[in-house]
Amino acid sequence: MELFMDLFGDWVGLLSLGTIVFLLGMAAFFIYIFIVKSANPNE
Repeated sequence: MELFMDLFGDWVGLLSLGTIVFLLGMAAFFIYIFIVKSANPNE
């Protein structure tokens, strides 16, 4: 637990955490869009 406090204790760590969360969300969104468009290619 102390490792996470050292890692995300300052604003640079929080900014990197926010960037990681944003990129994972964007990847999930694009994977979802790809799956939906692959299932219905006529739309």
